Amino acid sequence: MLVTGASSGIGRASAIEFARRGASLVLVSRSASTLADAAADCRAAGATAVECVPADVLDAAAVRSAVDRATGTFGRLDVVVHAATVMAYGRVEDLDPAVFQRVVDTAIQGTFHVFQAALPVVRDQGRGHVVVVSSLLASITAPTMGAYVAAKWGQLGLIRTLQQELRELPDVHVSAVAPGGTTTPIYGQAATVLGNTGHPPPPVYTPERVARAVLAQVAKPRRLQQSGIANPVIIAGFRLFPPVFDALVGPLLKVFGMARDSVAPTTGNVFAPVPEKEATRGRFRGI
Repeated sequence: MLVTGASSGIGRASAIEFARRGASLVLVSRSASTLADAAADCRAAGATAVECVPADVLDAAAVRSAVDRATGTFGRLDVVVHAATVMAYGRVEDLDPAVFQRVVDTAIQGTFHVFQAALPVVRDQGRGHVVVVSSLLASITAPTMGAYVAAKWGQLGLIRTLQQELRELPDVHVSAVAPGGTTTPIYGQAATVLGNTGHPPPPVYTPERVARAVLAQVAKPRRLQQSGIANPVIIAGFRLFPPVFDALVGPLLKVFGMARDSVAPTTGNVFAPVPEKEATRGRFRGI
């Protein structure tokens, strides 16, 4: 299997979860140093073999090379978990256009590159699974998160289109897992112009819990799996009671979705990795 975003958060947790089941892994991330740490975790967890490919999903040739590494080394590609993403906080009018574009491109164009590299392989094999880590924010909106919302809505649209295009291949599956608040390092790595960093909104889950949902998609594929008990309720509120939702989401996000810290405006890891902030879990407690 191949995992993008494998050096941190849900991608790393998913790689370790599959390693516990003896998988042979190709790990992809922009950060070579933390990718090596993730590989060590996977070997310790029981992986049969681990290959590391430092690469950015925005580099189509690099993504193809990672897929070629998997097929060249292991002879086939059974599972792809695409978890690479970046995030930014700020009102739409205040965001640096380059930051906005990079957040959106990483989700949409990066996913496109993964699909274009992996799907010809699984199509030729006649079977395979691609699981994309989506987000609750692919189904709702939230103020100051416009870049990430646009990115995830667009990514989910691409996923759903591909699911329609692959209907004639019953053993080729494209699935999405949509976590709610998850204690990963992304909140401290995000770009922000708000003067503070983000906080995973409650209920907060561990990346290991989301990784188990990713694993479940391989065993029993679904088009979209919400990973969070509150997700369906929040989505229903967004769709059925938009005036109420819009009145509440801003104040609730300030209280439950923002950290009580103070930071200067930063581009975070949007343009380049920040290895010292990468890990499986973030600093918030999860269940």
